[in-house]
Amino acid sequence: MHSFSRTVLSHAVFLFLGSLYMAASAQTVTDNLPILQSIEIRSATGVSSLQTLPTSATVVDGEQIHDRQMQVNLSESLSGVPGLQIKNRQNYAQDLQLSMRGYGARSTFGVRGVRLYVDSIPATMPDGQGSLSHIDIASIERIEVLRGPYSVLYGNSAGGVVSVFTETPEGKPFVEGGVNFGSDGQKRLAAKAGGQTAQGLSYLVSASRFMTDGYRDHSAADRNTANVKLSTAIGNDARLTITANTMKSDAQDPQGVSFTDWQNNPRGVSSGTLQYNTRKSLEQTQLGATYERKLSGMHSVALTAYAGHRSMEQYQSIPKATQQKNVRHAGGMIDMSRDYAGLDAHWTGKFTDAPVPVTVTAGLALDRVVEDRQGYYNFKGEQLGVRGALSRNEENTITNVDPYVQASWKLAPTWTLDTGLRYSHVKFEANDKFINADNPDDSGNASHHKALPVVSLSHALTPNDTAYISIGRGYETPTFAELSYRSKSEGGLNLALQPSVSDQVELGFRQRLTGSVKGMWSAAVFHSSTDNELISDSANSGDGRTVYRNAGKTRRMGAELQADVRLSPKWTVQAAYTYLDATFREQTGSAAKGNQLPGISKQNLFVAANYQITPEWRAGISAQHASKVFVNDANAEAAPSFTVAGASVGYTKDLGAWTLNAFARFDNLFDRKYVGSVIVGDSNGRFYESAPGRTWATGVNIRYNY
Repeated sequence: MHSFSRTVLSHAVFLFLGSLYMAASAQTVTDNLPILQSIEIRSATGVSSLQTLPTSATVVDGEQIHDRQMQVNLSESLSGVPGLQIKNRQNYAQDLQLSMRGYGARSTFGVRGVRLYVDSIPATMPDGQGSLSHIDIASIERIEVLRGPYSVLYGNSAGGVVSVFTETPEGKPFVEGGVNFGSDGQKRLAAKAGGQTAQGLSYLVSASRFMTDGYRDHSAADRNTANVKLSTAIGNDARLTITANTMKSDAQDPQGVSFTDWQNNPRGVSSGTLQYNTRKSLEQTQLGATYERKLSGMHSVALTAYAGHRSMEQYQSIPKATQQKNVRHAGGMIDMSRDYAGLDAHWTGKFTDAPVPVTVTAGLALDRVVEDRQGYYNFKGEQLGVRGALSRNEENTITNVDPYVQASWKLAPTWTLDTGLRYSHVKFEANDKFINADNPDDSGNASHHKALPVVSLSHALTPNDTAYISIGRGYETPTFAELSYRSKSEGGLNLALQPSVSDQVELGFRQRLTGSVKGMWSAAVFHSSTDNELISDSANSGDGRTVYRNAGKTRRMGAELQADVRLSPKWTVQAAYTYLDATFREQTGSAAKGNQLPGISKQNLFVAANYQITPEWRAGISAQHASKVFVNDANAEAAPSFTVAGASVGYTKDLGAWTLNAFARFDNLFDRKYVGSVIVGDSNGRFYESAPGRTWATGVNIRYNY
C-alpha cells in the first residue's frame, strides 16, 4: 500500500477511536445552553439529516454569508469549507475560481468539474460549464456543499455539488436597504423586501448593484443583480415555488501576468491588455418553477422546470498579426448567446412495512442548450479592441437525458445502506455556418454516456456519532469551451476528446457535540483514480488558443477535517483543514509521472473565531494558509504559499420595528504580497493573478419589520 495511504488510514483509525471516547464522554456533560438542533440537507430529491448523510457535507447558513461581509462574492463565506478551493481572482470578467478535491482546478473561466444549483435549478450547463455570477447573495438563506462519491448522483461533472437556497420568508412583511464601501472604489447598494400575505403567499424581492475601480489596473466592473421568489401552498398537499432572476455585468479583463511582472508590479497588466481594451459584457435572465405534491402519507412527486437566456461579448488581446497569418483563426472577439431550458421530475416512495424498510426515489432530468457563437477580429484597420470582420459562425447544441434511481435501506436501527444509479447521456452537435474556400465545413457531433453508480453504508454509533463509507463512479465530459479548438492552426471542434472517468472511495466520521461544547466536527479520508483526465495541450496551444487533450491516469487522495463549535455563549470557533495529493500517474506530454496536478494547493487551513462582546457588539478574527500552486503540467513554475489574516467587528441594534446593522472589516491584515489565483496552462506564460494587499470594507443596513 502507498505510504500516504497507510498514513491517512492510520490517522483515520486514530480519529475514529478517539471519537468513540469523545462520544461517550460528551454525553455526560450538560449546561444551560440549548442542545444543537439537527441540520438538514435539502437536495433535489428530498431532505436528509446532515448527521446521517453518508458523504462529506458542509452547510453554511445565512448568518455566515451576510454578517460582516460585502456580499459580493461567495468566496467571502465559503473559504472555511474543507476540500473546496474558492478564489477571488480580482477579475469580474472571469468569475470566481472554484475546485472541489482538485476537480475543476484547470478551468480558466467560470466553473467546471463541480455542479452548481440555485433553488434546485442547475447553474451548470449540460456540458459541465457553470457560473456563479448571477447569484444574488443578499437572497441566500443557506449553501450546502457535498463532496465525495455521493455527488455523482447529480450527473456529469459532479466532482462535488454546491447548492444555494434562497429565503422563503414567513410571517410579517419587511423591507431593508443597505450600502457598503470598500478599498479600490468598491460600492454596493442593495434593497430587499419580503414576507407572507394573509393568503399564505410567501414573497421575496431583492436587488443590488456593485461597482469597483478594481485592485489591479484595468479591472473596473459594474454588476447588477435582481431576484424574485414566490411560494404558496396549493390545498393541503401541494406547494408551488416560482423564481426569477436577472444579471447584467460589464467588466474590464486584467488577464494574467508573468511571475517577474507580478513581482515587479502586482497591480500591473500586460501591454496587450491595454492595447486591445480586454473586457467582457454579460446578461442573463432566468425563470424557474418547482411543484411538489404529496400523493399520500408515503408517496410524493416533484417537478422542477426552468428556462433562460444568457449573452456575452468578450474582447481578447490576441495580436492582430496572429489572426491575419491564419485564415482559419477564430478571431479575438467572441459574441455568444445561449438559450437553455430543462426539467427534473421525480417520485419518492417510503415503504416502511417492507421486510427491509426502504425509501426510493426515481426520476428523469432533461436539459438542453442552444448556443449561437460568432467570432470576429478584434481590430478594424489600425484600430484595436473593436469588432472587426467575421471569422467564426456556428450553432452548438448540448442535450442531456439522465434517468436516475436512489434507494435508502434501513438494514437495522443503526445501519443504513444507500444505493443509487444515474445513467448520463450527453450529446454535442456543432453546425458550422462559416464556410468558404479557405474555411471548410467543420460541423460535427459527439455523444457520451455513462452509468454512474454509488453505494454507501453508514452506522450510527450513537445518536450523535455516525461513521460511513461511500464508493462511486463519476465522469466529466469536455465542455464546449474545451472542444473549441483542435490545434492552434486548425478550425473546428476537437471531437476526439473523451470524457474522464473517476472511481472514488471515501471513509468518514461525523460527531454532533451536545455537552458543554456544542456543535459538530467531522473527518474524512478519500481516494479517487481518474482515467482520461482533461488537461491543456501545451504542444498544440498558442496564438490565443488553448487546446485540450486527454491525459493518462491521475490520482487524488487526501484527508479533510472540519469543526464548527460553540465553546461558550460568547465564543464560537470554525476550523477546516484539507490535505490533497493530486498527481499524474503516467507520463503525459510535459507531465512526468508523479507531477502534481496544476491549480491545486496541497494543503489548506482556515481558522476563525467570533466573540459576542455585548448583545449589540461582536468581533471576529480569521486566518488562512495555502501551500504553493503549480501553474502547468510540467510543474516548471508555481505560485508561492501564503498565510493571511483578517479581522472584523459588527454592531446590531433593535429600535422597535427598526433594526440597524453595521460592520467594518480588514482583510490581509498584515499586508502580505501573494498570488491569489493562477491561470492553468496559459499559452503565453501569463499564469499569475495578484491578490490585493491590506483591504478594508464597511457598511450599514437598515431593516423595518411591519
